[in-house]
Order: sequence, then C-alpha cells, then structure tokens
Amino acid sequence: MQKLRVLDIVGGTSVDGPGLRTSIYFAGCTHHCPGCHNPQSWDVDGGVEMSVDEIMEVVREHDFNVTFSGGDPLFQVGALVPLAEAIKAEGYTLWCYTGYLYETVKADARLSAILPYIDVLVDGPFIESLRDTTLQFRGSSNQRIIEVGGANDSNT
Repeated sequence: MQKLRVLDIVGGTSVDGPGLRTSIYFAGCTHHCPGCHNPQSWDVDGGVEMSVDEIMEVVREHDFNVTFSGGDPLFQVGALVPLAEAIKAEGYTLWCYTGYLYETVKADARLSAILPYIDVLVDGPFIESLRDTTLQFRGSSNQRIIEVGGANDSNT
C-alpha cells in the first residue's frame, strides 16, 4: 500500500472547517501561490511517510471530523483516496482544501476519484491581491466552499 507524505496532524483545530477538527497537512504543492502562508509545504519530500493505518490511528485518537490541507492534498490523490474512504467508513465528515478549481477536479479522472468521499471542497488557489481576513475558512475571496457530498457539516 502506498504511503502518504504528511507534514503534520493537528487535533482540535478550529480554523480548517466548522467545529473542532483533525487537520492533516500533506506535503507537496505545485501551485506555488505568491503569498502562500505555508510555502514549506511545497516540498514533495517534506514531512514523514505514513500509511493509511498509521494516519487512521491518529484520527481515531483525536476523534474529530477531518480536514485535508497542505500543500495540496490532491498532489497525492492516488494514495489519498484509500485514506478518505477509511475516514468516511468510520463516520467522520471530510473537508478538503485544494488549489485546483472544483470544475478541474471533477473533469479529471485521476483527481475526481476523491470526490465521492469529500463532504466539502474548498477550492481555488490563494490569490494574494484577493486576500480577505474576514472570510471564514478561506484565505482569498476567489476560493469557494463547495458542498460536494451527502452528509456534511457546513452551512457556509
């Protein structure tokens, strides 16, 4: 089974979606958005390798709904799908941040494989000139909060 490159897993955060969540920050991003708050996440070799089982142990320990962030989690989408499937199978809701537009993800067979497991997708690159600190769960006004899946926990 493929391993994922994980920069950090933070339990009990409230900035990456509604309520307290377990946020998993994945390594690797090719968007390289000017003004990115986490440019160290761009390195595809950053962080540590973790299996789905190892990540799920941490998710269960924290026992909060889950958010994928990064980097861009979809950079590792092939290995990410089994993790997303495991998260959903245990009843957690799942948010995912990506620099790709939803329409791009949906139209790409490889990227869209994650969509059945995501409740909410926060899409679009961070655009420094559109930075807005008043927005909830987004960095710039071009980014959208899109309800993708069935049972989700967002009214935004």
